[in-house]
Amino acid sequence: MHALIMLTLAALAGSTLLVSPAAAQPAPFPSDFTTGDIPTNGTTLHVRTGGQGPAVVLLHGYGETGDMWGELAADLARDHRVIVPDLRGMGRSAKPMAGYDKKTQGEDLAGVLRELGVDRIDLVTHDIGNMVGYAYAAQHRDRVSRFVLIDAPLPGVGPWEEILKNPLLWHFRFGGPDMERLVAGRERIYLDRFWNEFSAHPDRFSEGSRAHYAALYAAPGAMHAGFAQFAAFDQDAVDNKAFVAQGKLDMPVLAVGGEKSFGLAMAQVMAFAASRVTGDVVPDAGHWIMEENPKATVALVSAFLRKNP
Repeated sequence: MHALIMLTLAALAGSTLLVSPAAAQPAPFPSDFTTGDIPTNGTTLHVRTGGQGPAVVLLHGYGETGDMWGELAADLARDHRVIVPDLRGMGRSAKPMAGYDKKTQGEDLAGVLRELGVDRIDLVTHDIGNMVGYAYAAQHRDRVSRFVLIDAPLPGVGPWEEILKNPLLWHFRFGGPDMERLVAGRERIYLDRFWNEFSAHPDRFSEGSRAHYAALYAAPGAMHAGFAQFAAFDQDAVDNKAFVAQGKLDMPVLAVGGEKSFGLAMAQVMAFAASRVTGDVVPDAGHWIMEENPKATVALVSAFLRKNP
C-alpha cells in the first residue's frame, strides 16, 4: 500500500505545466444562496448557505476556498440544506494568528452549526478540509451521517510517515516568517506551482480561477494562515492518533482519489480510521477534482449522499 500511494503521487510529476487562457472563474453558487459571517470559537467564518432538506457541509482545501464547490452545491441544493464555510484564515474568513490545528478548526465548524441550528450533517471534504472534517467527525461522531473525503491523507493516520517522504510534498515543511516574505507579492507564482504540479490537466484550472484565488490568498494574513495550516500537521498527527485510539468512525465513508493522484489509495488510508469505507476514483483528474472533472465528482458525491443508508 505504501508503494501504491507513492506511485500515485509520483504520477503527478509528469504533468505538463500549462495554463489555460480561459477567463472563467469558479462556477458560481445558485443565486438564492445567502452569505454571511458567523462568529465561532474565537474567530469568524464566512459561510454560504442554500437549499432545503438534510444538512450537508462542504469543506475546501489549500489553494482554493469554499468557492470551489459551486457546481456541487447547486446539485445538492435540490434536496439538501448546503453549508459551505471558508476555513479559518482562508478566503473571506477571519485570519487570526493561531488556531490552525485541525482539532480547533473542527470546533470552528461545531460553532457554525450551533449558530445555524443544525444538529446532524453529511460531510464532504477536500484536501485540508479532509483533516478539519475528520477532526469534527471524531469529536462529534453522533452528528455525522455520511462522510466523503477527497484526495488528501490524514496526518498521523496509516502510512503518514511514508507519505511525508514524497518530494512533491515539500510544502508540508515550508513556512515561517522568512517564507512569508519570500512569497509576499508573488502569491500567484507560489500557487501556480500547486495548481500545475498536482493537476493531471493544468489547463483545466482556468486563468480566471487562478486569478480569483491568487487575489484571495494575497489578502493580509492569508499566506500566514496558509503556512500555519501545514505547520500544524505535527500536532494534527498527535490528535489524530488519539482519535483513532478511541475507535474507528462507524458512519459510511466514501474515500475518493483523483485518478492521477491518490486514486484508490485514499480508501486504503481511510481504512485505518473508519470501519465502513468505500473507495472510488474521479477519472481523468489529478488533485483538483472540481476544476479538472467536476461532472464526475458531482456524480460520485451526489450518488453516495442520496442512496439509502
